[in-house]
Amino acid sequence: MHAQGFPPIADAHARILVLGSLPGQVSLQRQQYYAQPQNAFWKIMGRLFGAGPGLPYADRVQGLIGNGIALWDVCAAAQRPGSLDSAIVHSSVVPNDLAAFLANHPDVGLVCFNGSKAAELYRRLVLPGLPDTLHAIRYATLPSTSPAHAAMPFEEKLTRWAAVLQN
Repeated sequence: MHAQGFPPIADAHARILVLGSLPGQVSLQRQQYYAQPQNAFWKIMGRLFGAGPGLPYADRVQGLIGNGIALWDVCAAAQRPGSLDSAIVHSSVVPNDLAAFLANHPDVGLVCFNGSKAAELYRRLVLPGLPDTLHAIRYATLPSTSPAHAAMPFEEKLTRWAAVLQN
């Protein structure tokens, strides 16, 4: 299956960019970031910024924007049967234009990866093409909020996300 990603969620004042890899099947069906109910992303955003899963999607999005958080994916498109990051066909990945995004959002000083696959794709496909002016950005790889990353308890994920996003 060839999956198309979503446009970024951001305004001109974004300070933090959270990057996933590529929306999963439920997210693609609902046209919403992190729509899989077992994904902990919105639960974490609820605890940290009041943008929890109990709110309508548009209100969650506004909660992120109001806290200076932008949301996007490394992949604009890729072949992936199912929703697992491990199933992404590397040769099919079309990366988003993150250099242009970062150039147009100069306040972004921190890029956080939702899981190691997003970080790996970024390092391999995006970082080599960034101009030197964007190399001062800080990076943090956070534990994946995916239900496939169940080995880490929610509270530990929350603690690790909070340590980066609230400092």
